[in-house]
Amino acid sequence: MNVFTQLGEWLSAPNRWSWTDPAGVPYRTVEHLWFSVLSLVVAAVLTIPLALWLAHYRRGAFLASSAVNIGRAIPSFGLIILFWFLASRWGANTDFWPLLLALVGLALPPLFTNTYAGVVQLEQETIDAARGTGYREWQIMLKLELPLASPVIVAGARVAFLQLVATVAIGAIVNDGGGLGRYIVDGFAEGAQGYGEIFGGGLAVIILALLCEGIFALLTRWATPKGVALQAARRD
Repeated sequence: MNVFTQLGEWLSAPNRWSWTDPAGVPYRTVEHLWFSVLSLVVAAVLTIPLALWLAHYRRGAFLASSAVNIGRAIPSFGLIILFWFLASRWGANTDFWPLLLALVGLALPPLFTNTYAGVVQLEQETIDAARGTGYREWQIMLKLELPLASPVIVAGARVAFLQLVATVAIGAIVNDGGGLGRYIVDGFAEGAQGYGEIFGGGLAVIILALLCEGIFALLTRWATPKGVALQAARRD
């Protein structure tokens, strides 16, 4: 039996498209997105306010540059295994915390770096003009710097989220849920009979990543202030 025949049988299974069956594609897609979105939100709450404050006062440049290198150096699977080991030693839920903490750790560097870079690159004359009109520092950060830097911040979130979507699939190795990656892990466990499930699971992850990429592209356009977009169009 070839892989395409196995894939067809796997896709046509009675429970494959059930929203309530844990083995269904919709159920596991929601599970996959839940881990990804939750991790991104937690990372954003921890990172964006700090990066915004540091960039406003022009501090933490070394931290911002180091975040890029740290994000590239951290191995996703190694981080998951590390947190799984720590969770098992401390008696925590190994199906939830190891994957969540690893995902948050992976999302921190791009969010921090892009937020910092987006604020620092703003023209100082704009900031000084806001101060001259009576804006306080927190108003400058929230009402001026954050909106103007939002396209760069969303771009960082875009990079982080796509990495999270890919890493959740890997996390199925230590997570009984595991989202769409569960199909890949279970398929490998079945040997030659599981090729269709492996292919189907991998295809589902790719499609989900492409859909998320499209959504973030729209978010980037929506987050770009009209004046900034108009200036960019004139330069082009």
